[in-house]
Amino acid sequence: MKISIITATYNSARTIEDTIKSVLAQTYDDIEYIVVDGVSSDDTVEIVRKYEPLFNGRLRWVSEKDKGLYDAMNKGFAMATGEVVGILNSDDYFTSNDVVERFVGAFNDKDVDAIYGDIHFIKDDAPDKCVRYYSSKRFAPFCLRFGFMPAHPSFYCRKSVYEKAGYYRTDYEIGSDYEMMVRLFLVHKIRAKYLPIDFVTMRTGGVSNRNVHSRLALIRDDVRGCRENGIYTNTLMICVKFLFKLFELKF
Repeated sequence: MKISIITATYNSARTIEDTIKSVLAQTYDDIEYIVVDGVSSDDTVEIVRKYEPLFNGRLRWVSEKDKGLYDAMNKGFAMATGEVVGILNSDDYFTSNDVVERFVGAFNDKDVDAIYGDIHFIKDDAPDKCVRYYSSKRFAPFCLRFGFMPAHPSFYCRKSVYEKAGYYRTDYEIGSDYEMMVRLFLVHKIRAKYLPIDFVTMRTGGVSNRNVHSRLALIRDDVRGCRENGIYTNTLMICVKFLFKLFELKF
């Protein structure tokens, strides 16, 4: 079974090498790696080129103007030829070399449309110390009304599902991944399975948590994502998730 992994990049030279190396190190062989670059002005493309030969034809990439992160991800989806598709952000990397090997067997069950698991966060200056552990174990579809979703970097889904449900909305500021989860779980009623695996190591400081403006924009997008899919929620309900994030912090 071929697994397509998509990385969208823009001026990611500082971190993209860790991302690429973690894909290259995976013990599962049938991986198609797709890098979609938004015409970076730093050394991102040069780094991709350096590693391309090591993938023996399994790495495909493009560098061209796009309309933002979600447009770049959609380009990757369109390029993907794997039965299962997932996203690995350009400042993240797989937590271990056997992540794909450990989850791919779940898709042997034809009733499973998608799988998801856990991720953890680090700071650049202390990569071996977990500062937040995000477990998807307690996720259930109704939780989306309260802003909760499976850890997006751990989410892998059959491409046929995306072709039916549609790709990422590009008219959302930073919450298109949440809207996608609402659409998949609550509208299309996908059958997903939780796996107790730490999929991805993420650096702190992502776009959704960068500042107050980002948090407010995320709340607006989350409320909109529910309402445009016919699911009731409100701002107060969505804000519940921020209280639970406090319990994920590691001191």
